[in-house]
Amino acid sequence: MFLEDKILSIAKKIPKLEQGERIILGIDGLSRSGKTTLTNKVGLHLQEKNISVCFLHIDAYIVERKKRYNTGYEEWYEYYNLQWDAKYLKDNLFAKLKKSKELQLLTYDYGSDAQRIEITDIPDTCVIIIDGVFLQRKEWRNFYDIIIYLDSSREKRFNRENEATQSNIEKFQNRYWKAEDYYMEAETPLAQADLVIKN
Repeated sequence: MFLEDKILSIAKKIPKLEQGERIILGIDGLSRSGKTTLTNKVGLHLQEKNISVCFLHIDAYIVERKKRYNTGYEEWYEYYNLQWDAKYLKDNLFAKLKKSKELQLLTYDYGSDAQRIEITDIPDTCVIIIDGVFLQRKEWRNFYDIIIYLDSSREKRFNRENEATQSNIEKFQNRYWKAEDYYMEAETPLAQADLVIKN
């Protein structure tokens, strides 16, 4: 399936928006599966049809390093359970998507390794696209109107990393891949998604 076909497949899943209605579209997939590229293309396609789009990236809301590294837990557990405050995001992001005119969220600044409040305005009538890893975790799953899962093999995804990142294979083995395996087994995202796209 070419990219244009993928975008059209997603667009067909989105019902016609009524005035004052918001549709929440999740684009889920593991690291380096192509989520951001697809998100941007889908958003552009919708905007060309004069549909307002609000973009949210789950990685913008990770916590400070001290809360997710060297915590005494196994590395994979830190990545899956501590990288985000899942309950905070459920209460302050997901639960407010349909009604709130703005979101006030703790947002991570990579330069300073600190969180600061950032305000995001949400149009009354729009498609809200959320992209990121582990989007179908149990705390968040029921908030989406449509969930797309981007399926890409571990080998292909790893090959998309730069050489410096690839050289730290132990981090992938101990942190990322074990967390991915846990997610795939515990949350069965392929089976739960409305549309699975092979990438």
